[in-house]
Amino acid sequence: MFPKVPRSAFAACALLIAPLLVAQSTEAEKRIEELERESLGYIRLLTDWGGLTRYGSDNTELKPDRNRVIFFGDDVVERWGEGKSPFFPGKPYLNRGMSKQATPQMLVRFRQDVINLKPAAVVIQGGSNDLAGFAGPATERTIAENLTTMTELAKLHGIRVVLASVTPVCDCGGPKHTLRRPPGRIMGLNEWIKEYAARAGAVFLDFDPVLKQGRSMKREVTDDGLVPNDAGYALMAPLAEKAIAEALRGR
Repeated sequence: MFPKVPRSAFAACALLIAPLLVAQSTEAEKRIEELERESLGYIRLLTDWGGLTRYGSDNTELKPDRNRVIFFGDDVVERWGEGKSPFFPGKPYLNRGMSKQATPQMLVRFRQDVINLKPAAVVIQGGSNDLAGFAGPATERTIAENLTTMTELAKLHGIRVVLASVTPVCDCGGPKHTLRRPPGRIMGLNEWIKEYAARAGAVFLDFDPVLKQGRSMKREVTDDGLVPNDAGYALMAPLAEKAIAEALRGR
């Protein structure tokens, strides 16, 4: 016969194990959410490669606004405002981000979601998903060409351009983001964006000073290691507004 174990021992074990089970459950939920987002991205890739249906009908309902500024990009832009903090309340800023999009897809919808809306300025933020290979193999050169084309199209239509840096990532939220988006490649792409912005007469918006520590994203400004959280966006917002003001100066 096995010795009788006191109920108090079971209770003590339960108290010790419970936090571990909660932590595992939380991590599992985060991973499931990330996989759901990725699956939706692949479904969109198959059914609407350029993402033209996402904002098409919303755009037709917009009234002209000569002070409009469009934030155009990928996951980082789309999820700006999804948390507790709203997306630039009281500002004529329009969010046209799309998760899991790479720059060739952004280029396809650039006329619909930027040019046709006649904004005063556009903040372009993209390249991270190219590095991750979400739209197929990509090199720094192909990313650069797509960003260049968007910048030239905007300038041709009298739209001021802000080119934002690719935000850093970290392996602190579950998936190994640095495997798909190596920090060295992000740094190299950002160096090109900064240099090109200077040559093209655009404003370079650098998020690294508030998001980055070493070569990775700070743990406190992200929940999943890829996209900033409310704290991260709160630090990014003043930098974005400063860059927009610089781009619009002298209109």
